[in-house]
Amino acid sequence: MELSDYIRVLRKNWLVIVVITLVALGAAAGYSLTRTPLYESQSTVVVSTSGGGTVQDLQQGNTFTQARVTTYVNLVTKPVVMNKAIAQLGLGVTAEELAPNVTASNTLNTTLITISVKNANAVLAADIANALAASLTDAVQDIEPSTDGSIPVKLTRVQDALPGTTPVSPNVPLNLALGALIGLAIGIGAAVLRTVLDNKVRSVRDIHQVTDRPIIGAIPYDPKAQERPIILQADPHNTRSEAFRALRTNLQFLEMDGGHTFVVTSSIPSEGKSTTTVNLAIALADAGKRVALIDTDLRKPKVAEYLNIEGGAGLTDVLIGRVSVGDVMLPWGRRPLFVLPAGKVPPNPSELLGSKQMTQLLDAISADFDVVLLDAPPLLPVTDAAILAKQTTGALLVAAAGRVTTGQLGGAVTALETVEANIAGVVLSMVPTRGADAYGYGYGYGYGYGYGYGGYGTYGVTTPEPKTRRKDRRAAAPAEAETPPPAV
Repeated sequence: MELSDYIRVLRKNWLVIVVITLVALGAAAGYSLTRTPLYESQSTVVVSTSGGGTVQDLQQGNTFTQARVTTYVNLVTKPVVMNKAIAQLGLGVTAEELAPNVTASNTLNTTLITISVKNANAVLAADIANALAASLTDAVQDIEPSTDGSIPVKLTRVQDALPGTTPVSPNVPLNLALGALIGLAIGIGAAVLRTVLDNKVRSVRDIHQVTDRPIIGAIPYDPKAQERPIILQADPHNTRSEAFRALRTNLQFLEMDGGHTFVVTSSIPSEGKSTTTVNLAIALADAGKRVALIDTDLRKPKVAEYLNIEGGAGLTDVLIGRVSVGDVMLPWGRRPLFVLPAGKVPPNPSELLGSKQMTQLLDAISADFDVVLLDAPPLLPVTDAAILAKQTTGALLVAAAGRVTTGQLGGAVTALETVEANIAGVVLSMVPTRGADAYGYGYGYGYGYGYGYGGYGTYGVTTPEPKTRRKDRRAAAPAEAETPPPAV
């Protein structure tokens, strides 16, 4: 991961980091406030040798003393010293219970022994420290061997313990600082781990890890998409509308060996492939392209519902020979856009879409239109889209940001490559407009080209303009007078 990736991780997970840090800070505060304040007092004794009038005697005595100091330090917490202090003060505890609150230390290269005692009672802490210092002096006199009635070393208390004025434990500022640092570290670690384990497609970089096909569009997320699926008519100046116009422009620049029939599909359901197909068809028609929109999703067709047209008869009826394509292909709006609904849901969608009749139908429609768009089912649940992609110029693969995983997208790419279908490009849909994964939107999108279009032949049927609200009619782009296209 690069530095920019870590910054993106922090931006995306800042709330998680803040929450974990606050929780750790609260835990540190709770711990500090529930601890009993402890006071500390220190008593100091010095170890020295007795006797010795020459320099050599003094040097030997000093060496002997320093060698014994370590022993005396360890002796402080032993029962032989503690029991006498406990009895003297009437503490009512054992040496094992008192030992955790007592520490003895020796300053380097000295013969000073410092005895520290912690207790909730400041006065009692001082009394215990002084009592232990006195008890240590007596214990040393008892255990050290005497020569000629004299003891080689003696202990002298040089500093009496005094009651502390402020508690030494808990250290509230230190505990809060440690709690905040630990919480921050855990929060950042959780954020990085969450990002590493996240296998959802969220950016163009994630798509490039799966396929090298071009990203030809990024459609922003619209929370009202279900209420207004045809955004180009509901709100032509919306950023989402501009994104579809940008997709149209990019699609026109694709070099597809002169072909112009595209299957629009996705990896899994609910990635926005139907709304992408419909809006792209309208955007192309607004640019003057003659567009045929065919609903080849014979399992859960949505095109007729989105465009508010009759969908009782359609592609299924044409493929089984019940009607001709001219009877069910409907013009939509005042645009050079014709729509072939799916019709009734058949029991064998894959067989129908892979049939010879479907190939002939696509060849006939492609000859009369500039662009043919096929709204196909998702690739992973069924094979319909892969079958169609093999028969067309290429597939437009829609990938929803934050919904499809890289594994699912990779499976869809593999499904198309297995049948040797061409992936024309990838469209990233439902891209967030805010946050770390936001995609930039502005005035950089191209608007529809004003290509003129001439007369059309007849499909043998004239249908009324679809039902639209008054404000949608006003928003619809005006078109020149048109005549039906030639019969197929």
